[in-house]
Amino acid sequence: MYLVKQGLLKIPVLYLSRYINQNKSDYYRLLQATRNTGDWEPWLMFMLEGVEQTAKQTVALIEGIKTVMQTFKQKMRSELPKIYSQDLLNNIFRHPYTKIDFVMTELNVSRITAIRYLDQLIAIGLLEKHKIGRDNYYINTALYNLLSNVHQK
Repeated sequence: MYLVKQGLLKIPVLYLSRYINQNKSDYYRLLQATRNTGDWEPWLMFMLEGVEQTAKQTVALIEGIKTVMQTFKQKMRSELPKIYSQDLLNNIFRHPYTKIDFVMTELNVSRITAIRYLDQLIAIGLLEKHKIGRDNYYINTALYNLLSNVHQK
């Protein structure tokens, strides 16, 4: 959070909470031992291990996203050169899903154009369309899978 407060990062990139939640009993046991004995070293070593594991997972996730994004870029350029743009690519990687309204707003295109872009991305296998209620969600399954399996990296 210090780096965020200092303006060096927009958002935190190391989420230690996952590590702590996965190792909750050790965390509380070591914290209580620190309170009881005043010996900080085991708890600090536990936390440093968490920082190391989280950093490795984060680097692997970022590398995975870069790889998948590059694959999408190449496929879009070769199969859909008329609609390829970095803005469209960024849109489908901003979140694991996009919507017609997001594409319209971020690319400054009409609803019909946004739908056409998304349908073409579905046709070449980059997105999947899911209707939830009245809204259509266009899922970037590759990105979703990376984010879902981050703890396994």
